[in-house]
Amino acid sequence: MKYDFTSIMDRKGQDAIAADLVPFPDDDGRFVMMLEEQVKTVDHLDKIPMWVADMNFPTLPSITEAIARRLSHPAFGYFSPRPEYFDEIIDWQSSRHDFRGLKPEYIGYENGVLGGVLSALNVLCSKGDSVLLHSPTYIGFTSSLKNNGYNMILSPLKKDENNIWRMDFEDMEKQIIENNIHAMVFCSPHNPCGRVWEKWELEKMSKLCEKYDVKVVSDEIWSDLIRPGFKHTPTLMATDWLRENTFAFYAPSKTFNLAGLVGSYHIIYNKTLRDRLNKESSLSHYNEMNVLSMYALLGAYQPEGHEWVDELNEVIKGNVDYACDYIDQHFSGVHVSRPQGTYMLFIDCEDWCKATQKPMDELLKAGLDCGVCWQDGRMFHGPYAIRLNLALPLSRVKEAFDRLDHYVFNADANK
Repeated sequence: MKYDFTSIMDRKGQDAIAADLVPFPDDDGRFVMMLEEQVKTVDHLDKIPMWVADMNFPTLPSITEAIARRLSHPAFGYFSPRPEYFDEIIDWQSSRHDFRGLKPEYIGYENGVLGGVLSALNVLCSKGDSVLLHSPTYIGFTSSLKNNGYNMILSPLKKDENNIWRMDFEDMEKQIIENNIHAMVFCSPHNPCGRVWEKWELEKMSKLCEKYDVKVVSDEIWSDLIRPGFKHTPTLMATDWLRENTFAFYAPSKTFNLAGLVGSYHIIYNKTLRDRLNKESSLSHYNEMNVLSMYALLGAYQPEGHEWVDELNEVIKGNVDYACDYIDQHFSGVHVSRPQGTYMLFIDCEDWCKATQKPMDELLKAGLDCGVCWQDGRMFHGPYAIRLNLALPLSRVKEAFDRLDHYVFNADANK
């Protein structure tokens, strides 16, 4: 490969939450953030960061080059986005995701996808209104909706006969009717399950939303991270109705490991919705672009960026295949639906916990004790789930699963 996805990058002391902090259970069983050096491991094993949803790969070189060029000028005053900012977004989305008719005026800056989602809900809803989401559910949605006074109504995803997560359209309709719902937060690709929705699924969702006038707020921050052989369909492009009734949010941050720079954007075709969102997000006078994040996007959405992302997706596929195959072959009672997008695994440990009579807190701590820093999936509405980040060199993925085999899932057999 042209780019480096094999070197082990030392992120300690470089302001990385994933490397400097560990979610560890306190005496009451609650998981709290502890400094990495405070958490002791068995056999003096080092820690493998696999919990925060950012990547342990260096970013695309053209991004740091673009930022360096801008840093060569010593003034960083007030500014307006360059026309190239919008041009590069249009080129990226049109060539990579088949956006049609995308214009600069449809695009607007957002400090973050979650902030954009909340601004959209503030446009559509009154405090106390019910909003439809799927479960398992991204923890950011859960906390943001709760903190802002919205009533979150969950429609559980179901696994089909091929172990693929699917929307339950009958349950969605039931929830919409019973809770008088007119807004839905949609995650595409889905976090934490990793589903890349097929066009027919979006079309069926569109008919349901149109029937009950449910506007869609679509988080598509993971849309570039797709397994080879799958295709992301933008919600806006799925049907004519969705194009006119969807707020869609994107960012280069997940794709290129840029979350610390801050910078996202919305795409809204409907002028009325767009004007109302722009007004809502402007009220705090806080939703302003950082000049360096603009140059990061300009450096990312280049021909080199397409090449880098294609290689990245091949690397993630290799990691996903290794991890899922290992679970299937070595961890009895542990199940996973192979993710089609994102770089996260959502692991179901219910059968293992019941067979071994070990609670989730004990299981989670056993992983942390051997240096596998994973994330409690219960926060994502998975009662026996663990979320695991696979965006790191394959050698570290192999090391992590070797430890989980020896110290955790087959520890009794290894004594």
